[in-house]
Amino acid sequence: MKENMLGEEGTSGTTRRGRGFAGMDDERKRQIASEGGKAAHRKGTAHEFTPEEAREAGRKGGQSSRRRGEETRE
Repeated sequence: MKENMLGEEGTSGTTRRGRGFAGMDDERKRQIASEGGKAAHRKGTAHEFTPEEAREAGRKGGQSSRRRGEETRE
């Protein structure tokens, strides 16, 4: 069975390749995102976290991570 980008057979029985970001490997996506971030900083339009924002983001990430761990153990 041939698979498309979603892991399903296409209607015509042919394999479909993902287009755009969907068809790229993770490393290439990271590369493009990194270039975009650097360009935004050069342009002066990038968001820079305040210490308070960074603390809040870290707290939320920790809570999410903890919840996932509890779900796995159950």
